[in-house]
Amino acid sequence: MSGHPVRLDQFMARANAAYYTQRDPFADFITAPEISQVFGELLGAWAATVWQMMGSPSRVMLVEAGPGRGTLMADMLRLIGRVLPALHAAADVMLVETSPTLRTVQRDALAGRTARPVRWCDTLADVPEYGPFILVANEFLDALPIRQFVRRAPAWRERAVDGLTFAEIDVPAAPDAEPLARAVPEGEVVELCEPALALARDLGARLARGTGAALFIDYGYDAPRWGESLQALYQGKPAWPLDHPGHADLTAHVDFRAFRLAAMAAGALTQGAVMQGAFLGALGLGARVARLSAGLSPEDAGRLREGAARLSAPERMGRLFKVVALRAPGLAPLPGFGDEG
Repeated sequence: MSGHPVRLDQFMARANAAYYTQRDPFADFITAPEISQVFGELLGAWAATVWQMMGSPSRVMLVEAGPGRGTLMADMLRLIGRVLPALHAAADVMLVETSPTLRTVQRDALAGRTARPVRWCDTLADVPEYGPFILVANEFLDALPIRQFVRRAPAWRERAVDGLTFAEIDVPAAPDAEPLARAVPEGEVVELCEPALALARDLGARLARGTGAALFIDYGYDAPRWGESLQALYQGKPAWPLDHPGHADLTAHVDFRAFRLAAMAAGALTQGAVMQGAFLGALGLGARVARLSAGLSPEDAGRLREGAARLSAPERMGRLFKVVALRAPGLAPLPGFGDEG
């Protein structure tokens, strides 16, 4: 690759495609649904409430983007089947997943849990538009490829990958995107996730002409800012992002401000970003943990409380992870966001 720099987003897309296709990435890291079943149960309760707010339609698409091992959807469906069987019967479960390996794992995790066969889609654009939908996506946006631009007055230079180092290349015409309009000091970096913005625009347009809601949970920020956040995890440990392409998980913090603005410009209403800890608390995290703990041994109850603390404590995942919702203009404000409307 040396002597032929490759744009960072192209490098990241190829590396992550290989990483997620060839292996089980969850051997390297753990996500919220694997930490505690309560996470999926609370999102199941959230989806149930949203469905009722929609008027309890007889068919609804229950979609997950980036479903991992299928744990989140399995926990959601278990809760939904117990508390709201009518939604369980109404739900067409669709998973947005490209990895053949993970599709097999998801198929096993969801066997016997759905009223109708699970459907898989390669992209959110492949999800059909035949009716209302409820979408959840946990740690999905952070793996989408980013571009990095360096302020070199009076214009921008773009980061590229040249071997094991970064290089700067000319930008014939910088994209017309909100992050690049920010007042950034000389030499600082702005990150731009074009796939996330395209997704926000597509979902915003879809919500503007139909009925639906989408929930995104990820680590990121919701204010105009700059700085680098690209990171890599190799065999469970932090690594130089350019080492081990295809064998390390590459992610970046999500620019929720840019994501929300793109969805709003396309016609959706948005809520958040709120901190994950506050969101889970508003959905009843404490009460659910207390109820489950009552029937467990002291050791198991301790593990359940520890998992809940890991998800919600500000010094752990509770503050870094943010929650954003998109909704159709005709839908009332969604639960979990306090007094936001």
